[in-house]
Amino acid sequence: MDIRTLRAFVEVVRQGGFSQAAKTVFVTQSAISKAVRQLEDEIGIPLLERIGHSSRMTAAGEVVYARALRILAEREDLLAELDEIRGLKRGALHLGLPPIGSNTLFAPVFAIYRKRFPGIDIRLVEQGSTRLEEMLESGDIELGASLLPTMAGFAFQPVRCEPLVALLPATHEAAHKTRIRFEDLADTALILFEKGFALNRVLITAARRKNIEPDIAARSSQIDFITELVAANLGVSFLPRMIARQRPHPNVRYIELNEPDTQWDMAMIWRQNGFLSHAARAWLEIVREIYPASPTDPS
Repeated sequence: MDIRTLRAFVEVVRQGGFSQAAKTVFVTQSAISKAVRQLEDEIGIPLLERIGHSSRMTAAGEVVYARALRILAEREDLLAELDEIRGLKRGALHLGLPPIGSNTLFAPVFAIYRKRFPGIDIRLVEQGSTRLEEMLESGDIELGASLLPTMAGFAFQPVRCEPLVALLPATHEAAHKTRIRFEDLADTALILFEKGFALNRVLITAARRKNIEPDIAARSSQIDFITELVAANLGVSFLPRMIARQRPHPNVRYIELNEPDTQWDMAMIWRQNGFLSHAARAWLEIVREIYPASPTDPS
């Protein structure tokens, strides 16, 4: 099979359609359609069911998609190993970081890395952690930052663990509390991040442990906008404590969430059986220097 056709098929599945996949890989929609059709002809069975402007996988498509992710990841590993053998003085680090907290946690790592390894090109992708995990699986990036626990198959290096803080409108009946539980918010709508953010996974899992099905009022990828929505009494939201402290608002109360196993536990992750380049290992070494014990801020 042609790697090109597999990559086209994977992107159509990821993006939910041909037009968006074409934009992602910077080719025409007809080229994407032709590549997927070529793959289906070679296999001899439909892989996608076209529904209007979107597509969904057939049973055969699900099998091919899972295998294609592994094939693409193996190809990236092969290229990285060959680069190591060649002893390249210049190279690239394919790195994925989430929007929440990266400016605080990883800016110092960037500064040291650039000073020590000026010849390494850092190719940064900024996405929610769930999306970064998918990109790691397919070999699109070599290292990513995500919240623990992650999907199976990833190794990890802890970075920082922070308690979560609930953001409540100042007029909320629980705004006077010093600590809060999900029971206190059972009748309040939630304002969450976009679907690609792993923090949503942590929060929804914790709420369902209490048999609470969250009512989601809005989603956004912008922390400042979420804070303003809370201030406007649309609902409540949650942030890691260190991030919440950076964004005080006169009409928002910040109350620590008192729930077990509900922390913002950030780590660097990579495929457990994948190849890590010199550039990636150097990044991890600097992370260990800066965050040797991945402490929770005691203050």
